[in-house]
Amino acid sequence: MSRWFLGVDGGQSSTLAMIGDEQGRIVGVGRGGPCNHVAGSAEGRARFLDGVGGAVRAAIQGAGLSEAHFEAAVLGLSGGPADKEALAREIVRADKYVLTTDAVIAMEGATAGEPGVIAIAGTGSIAFGRNADGRTARAGGWGYAFGDEGGAFDLVRQAVRAGMRHEEGWGPATRLREALLEATGAPNMNDLLHRFYTPAYSRAKIASYAKLVDEAAAQGDVIARDILLAAAQALATFVAAVRRQLFHRGEHVRVSYIGGVFQSVMLRERFAMLAELEGDCKVEPPAYGPAAGALIEAYRRAGVHVKPQNAPKGV
Repeated sequence: MSRWFLGVDGGQSSTLAMIGDEQGRIVGVGRGGPCNHVAGSAEGRARFLDGVGGAVRAAIQGAGLSEAHFEAAVLGLSGGPADKEALAREIVRADKYVLTTDAVIAMEGATAGEPGVIAIAGTGSIAFGRNADGRTARAGGWGYAFGDEGGAFDLVRQAVRAGMRHEEGWGPATRLREALLEATGAPNMNDLLHRFYTPAYSRAKIASYAKLVDEAAAQGDVIARDILLAAAQALATFVAAVRRQLFHRGEHVRVSYIGGVFQSVMLRERFAMLAELEGDCKVEPPAYGPAAGALIEAYRRAGVHVKPQNAPKGV
């Protein structure tokens, strides 16, 4: 009988499931809705079952299977695995279940399952790593109120502050004010600030305006450039903190990155330069995406030493 393995990337916006066989071939990929913020509510429970269940069912169908029993299933979940295992067992039949965070599977995918450190900068930010002994460490990831420096929400927060200072006459002129008002349709920065405090603007929606900072920096705006470079510095500092916790001085470390913030060439190049200044490390693009990282971890947990052979790019 064939042996099947499952990796799931459960995120704030969508869920991705990936099924592999014992040779590392990807035989099925499926997508579902978001699955975060279960928190014991009926609505959260339904969202989790729909998001993960829909993705897993689509992957099983894509693999041409009527049903599947997995030797190992690894689910990396936004918001962490607390209180979700019972729900996962309702959806997935497996001999081994591993529920972990999205940071873990992102790192496993980015480094192809090898020791290393990853900087994650989407809406928020965190750095996470694992060494050859299996010990892990993190830095950042405190959430939008107290941290997440270098994440997209923080970039927009800094842009709004710069635009407000410009409008009130106690800060330098910046294209960010004009760009934010044009993108949102707000008449002025004070109105925009109050809009951003309302339920109409989720953190994810606010974070989506981070691209305006990159665009303004590319057009020569000094304030936007400084915001991007400060974000790169913060992310490189997180990586350095994790690296010092896990690796000896002089030990080669693979460093990678993932998240929409790194689409900025200016930020990405600055981050790589700063991270590599720390010591004997090399910043490289991610080898695989988080869903493939979850599948790599499933293989490891089952003692199967293969890597995904045909994982779709970015997953």
